Amino acid sequence: MLSGDLVQHGHHVMTVCNACRYCEGYCPVFPAVEHRLTFAKGDLAYLANLCHDCGECLYACQYAPPHEFGINVPRMMDGIRVASYEEYCWPRFLSGAFTHQRLTTMVSLAAGLIAVLLAKGSSRGGVYAGDFYLVVPHDVMVTLFAAVALFVVTALVIGRARFLRGIAEDTVPVVQASRPARETNLRFRMTTAARAFCDGLTLKHLHTGGVDCTLAEEARAPWRRWFHHATFYGFVLCFASTTVAAIYHVVFGWRAPYGYTSLPVVLGTIGGAGLLIGPSGLLALRRHRDPDRDGADRSALDTSFIALLFLTSLTGLLLLALREGPAMAALLIVHLAFVIALFLTLPYGKFVHGIYRTAALVKYTRERSTWTS
Repeated sequence: MLSGDLVQHGHHVMTVCNACRYCEGYCPVFPAVEHRLTFAKGDLAYLANLCHDCGECLYACQYAPPHEFGINVPRMMDGIRVASYEEYCWPRFLSGAFTHQRLTTMVSLAAGLIAVLLAKGSSRGGVYAGDFYLVVPHDVMVTLFAAVALFVVTALVIGRARFLRGIAEDTVPVVQASRPARETNLRFRMTTAARAFCDGLTLKHLHTGGVDCTLAEEARAPWRRWFHHATFYGFVLCFASTTVAAIYHVVFGWRAPYGYTSLPVVLGTIGGAGLLIGPSGLLALRRHRDPDRDGADRSALDTSFIALLFLTSLTGLLLLALREGPAMAALLIVHLAFVIALFLTLPYGKFVHGIYRTAALVKYTRERSTWTS
């Protein structure tokens, strides 16, 4: 949670940064800081989720450790970011999942789901000829995933609404004492939202003012941004594959399995490849990441989510390749368990950073437009 000590520390760090302003050209955080005199809880939650964690400010800061001021903006932002996830999540009693989420927890959850699916699945022996519904009946699969989806969407929507409410209660920027009339204009709001989404989808701010991402001091490469893109767009393509398959079944009555050249299979294969390349690359980069930039809670949160994405994709591609063989039933159960585990943990894992960061980018884009008015 966003405790008083955490807020006080964040206020101290941002006050020092506001006096220095050496890093104001690196990312949106520092211009937003410059237009504030004080930093309440809402300000810090907004700034922390606006931060793209490029790390450049740590290596440029003259007050960073071992200086007596000990200014470490990335680590401070990281702590507040995770605390904001806990602060705004729904239901509140699950907030501890953000700091207690480990890979072993995810695997244990998947193992429990495997047991449930085995109990609900068919005990019929032999080869299933690629027919998934002979293993897990269609009604069981639809009911299970519909219940999970309803819970996940509800949790994400409420969490986002709480976050927006929280960052709306921040201090008023010094040059924005009164909100311009145009900010209430629908066209203005749509234009700024579109610009913010574009910045988010392209990861424009991940590489600061240069062309490559900062991995450590004097170490820059584009890999982090590329692996992020492979992961995100791989996830989107897999979701699109599932959506198209659902339309095929419900609207046209076309029953799975679908051909290898069909749209759901092509989308799923490309997306699955992205979810193998992206997460494995991000996990590899973590081995070379500067430990001064984030804490243990953040590391575990990242690793568990990335590994679960990788395992979901790996089991899905194996299922596609071996769906005509005797291993199909076991692979289907394992894959569905990892998919459900992934979706159940979306509101309580690293996935929410994309939602909060996009909301922060929208706020920043609208706020920035008033600075020159």
